Amino acid sequence: MQKILLVSFLILTSVNIYAGQANAAKPSITDEHAIIQRRRVVLVRSAELAKDASYKKRAVVVYPVVSGLSAPVLGRVRKVFDFENIFDYSLKEYREDTWLDEFSYKVNYNGNYLLDVTFSQSGSAAYPDDQTKHFLINLRDGSVVKPSDVFEAQKITQVVTIVDRQLQREIKACKDEEKDPADKEAVDDTYKDLKFQLKDLDDFSVGPKGITFLYDAGFPHVIRALEPAGRYFFSYSALKSFIKRDGPLGKFLR
Repeated sequence: MQKILLVSFLILTSVNIYAGQANAAKPSITDEHAIIQRRRVVLVRSAELAKDASYKKRAVVVYPVVSGLSAPVLGRVRKVFDFENIFDYSLKEYREDTWLDEFSYKVNYNGNYLLDVTFSQSGSAAYPDDQTKHFLINLRDGSVVKPSDVFEAQKITQVVTIVDRQLQREIKACKDEEKDPADKEAVDDTYKDLKFQLKDLDDFSVGPKGITFLYDAGFPHVIRALEPAGRYFFSYSALKSFIKRDGPLGKFLR
């Protein structure tokens, strides 16, 4: 009888240990961060499309496959990252058009219930071009973070003002560096019209140390080299008086 009890105890203990190991190996879903897997696809175009330029036969697409989130949040994040929501093109359309050369992404931040990703694409038609699209997602509910989620409503215009101040400093530096009179004449009027406005506040990236506000001046290709970089970083401590303590970035103030 004692032998039977001992064997039963050992079997039960082994099962419990195995179950504990299995549970430890399977991380719990907290939505605090996402699991991002890199997926690479080579789009092969028809010979007819590439007949005038053989290098257009293929395009490389690298995109993120997101998992590790609760079902409702995961569904919303995947919808945001659907190809047609990024640059308004589907994979099928990319394959049937010769513009795209490369599509990729960069994870800027993934933690503290925030996922910050920048998508980029490059291609050529009459001339080479590249574009970026940035997303900051709240992993508590899968929504795209808006300025009103982050900043105190009565202080948003002050945030716009301090970012515009940085833009104007950069414009002045660009003008001071410009030595070619022809280039100076071409861009001076364009610089004059540049101003960071409330609508530009929608695009900002986060990291462990602060916020980077993104600004696209939209210069035409012929003077793109003279365009301001349009990246303005502020530490969380510098923005402390503007950030909602109960918002998605409030944790960085503690």
